[in-house]
Amino acid sequence: MDKAVSLGEDVFQRMLAKIDACEIAPGEIINETSLAQEFGVSRGPVREAVRRLQGIQLVTREPYMRARVVTLSPREMIELFQMREAIEGYAARLAARRVSEVELDKLFEDLEAARSSNGGRPAFDLHARLAMASGNTRIIDALCGDLYHLFRLYRRRSGDEGNRRTDAYHEHWQILRAIQMRDEDLAESLMRSHIKRAAAHLSARLEAADGDGAAATTDRPAAGRRQRSPNAADG
Repeated sequence: MDKAVSLGEDVFQRMLAKIDACEIAPGEIINETSLAQEFGVSRGPVREAVRRLQGIQLVTREPYMRARVVTLSPREMIELFQMREAIEGYAARLAARRVSEVELDKLFEDLEAARSSNGGRPAFDLHARLAMASGNTRIIDALCGDLYHLFRLYRRRSGDEGNRRTDAYHEHWQILRAIQMRDEDLAESLMRSHIKRAAAHLSARLEAADGDGAAATTDRPAAGRRQRSPNAADG
C-alpha cells in the first residue's frame, strides 16, 4: 500500500475513533493543528480525514467556519431514529426468517461476552450484525454503509448510562429470543420498541444537557474527556 494512502487511512481511523469515543464531542470544533501535533503528522492528512468525515456526515463545515463534529437538531435526530426504526425493524423480521442456528448461537455468545467484559473485547454491535443477518443488500447498505458511524454515534449517546445500558441488554436479549423462536412479528415489534425507547431516552438527556449548558463547545482538544466503554450497549 502507498505510504501516503496508509498514513491518510490511519489518521482517518484515529479521528473516527476519537469521535466514536466522544473525545471529540458532537458540536465540538475540530482543531486540525492540535490533532496533527498529537498524531505526529502534517495538517494535510488531517484535512483529508476531515473531508472524509464530512462525506459520511460525521463532520459539518459551514462557509467560512471551522469544521465541527455533527450535532443533529431535535427534528433531525427524530428522523434518524424513525429511519432506524423502520429499517432495523424489518431487518429483525428478515433475520428471524433467515439466520442460521450457528449464527444465532454466536450472537447470544457475543452478547453475553460484551455484557461481562470490562473493555477487553471488541465492541459488539447487534444492530449491524442483524442487518447483515437479514440478507438484504439494500438494508445492509443503508445500515452499514456511509451512515453507519452517524447511526452508531447517536446510538451510543442514547445508551451511555448505567440504567439504559442494562435495559438495552435485556431488550437485545429479547430480540434475539424472538428471532430464535422464528417469530418474525415479535422480532420486528421488539426492535421497533427498542429503538423508540432509545430515542426517548436520548431526547430526555439532550433536553437536560441544554438546560445545564452542557452543549458548549471549545477550540481546545478534548484531552481527558471521559470515554465511553467500547462494550456499552447501544440503543
